[in-house]
Formats: sequence, C-alpha cells, structure tokens
Amino acid sequence: ITLFALFLRPVGFDYRSKIDDPRWRQTWDWALFTGSIVPPIIFGVAFGNLLLGVPFHFDDMMRPIYTGGFLQLLNPFALLAGIVSLLMVIMHGATWLQVRTLDSLEWRATQIAKGSSVALLISFALAGLWVAFAMDGFVITSMPDPGSAFTPLLKEVSTRAGGWMLNYQQYPWMIAAPVVAFLGMIAVFIFSQISKHGLAFISSTISVSSIILTAGFSMFPFLMPSTDNVNHSLTMWDAVSSKLTMEIMLFVAAVFVPLIIIYSFWTYRRMWRRLDVNFIRDNKHSTY
Repeated sequence: ITLFALFLRPVGFDYRSKIDDPRWRQTWDWALFTGSIVPPIIFGVAFGNLLLGVPFHFDDMMRPIYTGGFLQLLNPFALLAGIVSLLMVIMHGATWLQVRTLDSLEWRATQIAKGSSVALLISFALAGLWVAFAMDGFVITSMPDPGSAFTPLLKEVSTRAGGWMLNYQQYPWMIAAPVVAFLGMIAVFIFSQISKHGLAFISSTISVSSIILTAGFSMFPFLMPSTDNVNHSLTMWDAVSSKLTMEIMLFVAAVFVPLIIIYSFWTYRRMWRRLDVNFIRDNKHSTY
C-alpha cells in the first residue's frame, strides 16, 4: 500500500501540468494527496503495532513466522499512532510552507500549522497516556552477555503493565524527549501566531525529532516484540548484523551521507525563493 501510494507522487508531479484542464489537474491533485497522506499513516500504524507487539515467532530453523492478519494491524492504538504520525508530518510541512510562501498561501499555511500543532499535542498526549496506563510493555528479565554471539531465543522476556515506562525510571534524562516534544508543539503555535516562521520551523524540527526519540527511548532495547512468544522478541543485541556487514556499512555511510547532505543543501540553496499566487500562476506548467 505504501509503495503504491508513493508511486503516485512523482507521476502526479509530472503529469499534473501536462494538460491545462481543471478536471485533469484535480484528478492528479487527489493522486498527490493520496500519495502524501497514506505513507505517514501506514508508518505510524506500523510503529503503533511495534509498541503493542507483533504476532510472530521463530520455527526450528530460525525462520520468522507471522501469524497475524492485515485487519489485526488496524487496531485502535495503531490507528492513533497513525494519526500522530500524520499530524506530525502536516505540522512540519505547514511550518516549512510558512517560510517558503507569501500572502494568502502563507496565511493558509499558518492556520494549518497552528491547528495541526494543537491536534498533535492532544493526540500525542493521548498516546502517551495509553502507553503508560493501558498497555503492557516488554521487559528483559535474563539475557546473555551482549558482546557474545547468541540467538534471539537465549533471553527471557516478560510483559508487565506500564513496562514501556521503566526506561524513564532507570534513565531519568530520557524524560527530556517527550517534554521537549510538547514544548516544541507549543512553540510552533506561538511562533506561527506572531509570524516568526523561521522559529516555528525550527521548533517543529525539534518537536518531530523528540517524538521519534520518545518512541525509541520507550522501546529500548526492543526492536520488534513478539506476542506469540515473548522470548522470541527482537532486540538491538540479537537482531544486529555481522561485524563485517557493519564495518562495510560504516565506510559506505562515511562516504555517501556527507555527499547526500551536501547535495541536499545545494539543492535547497538553488531552489530557494518565496512563492506567492502570482508566481504559481505565471509558472503553472513548471511549478509542479
């Protein structure tokens, strides 16, 4: 579903301007809308299911066996996580549009940024309360030395109410992540209201990063908990690649990540301009 939705974006951007017809362009606008809204929802639903646990186990040959169904993934908490993910993307995109647009476009982006920041704050708070008080978390009770070679079957895992909150008790500094996330959402609303759009975008960046960190801190060290057999849950220690693979990826990342950063910076510098309705109207065949 996600892959199909992503296909709609480049096709939509390419074909929307081919024919100067309202129905043609409206069709591709809906395609772009679908290709933009589906992926963040699916990603959020997927992560929501990671917090709940995934119905899988390993067979005698260490092959992972998934025993759930598609509709099982669309449970209430996962859908709430999908909403959080969608609102996070909407808020961040709206703050970026505030920086890049003028006049009526800027005003619309400002209203969306303020509304989405409030909605995100409420939904993120509800998700946090759900995780803390209405969900069983996974806890490692026994595990071999992480530095040794072992399989996912050699540890012992249990579930307990509020288990995902234990990391915040053991490492109190982690609480900074959700606190900063909430402060960032509030800052987005305030800075958007007073037309400090650059600060609103920075606040959104910090808030989005903190939301992702909050989810990671809560689950650490689990990557994919199992509900079929909790002892088969995957963690950072037993799902890691081999030493050789990680060394190769280190060198690859050391070369290509800086290149990607430089290229992205150059692209944004070259394309930088603030857009208004007149610019879009004058460049209606090349803006998309």
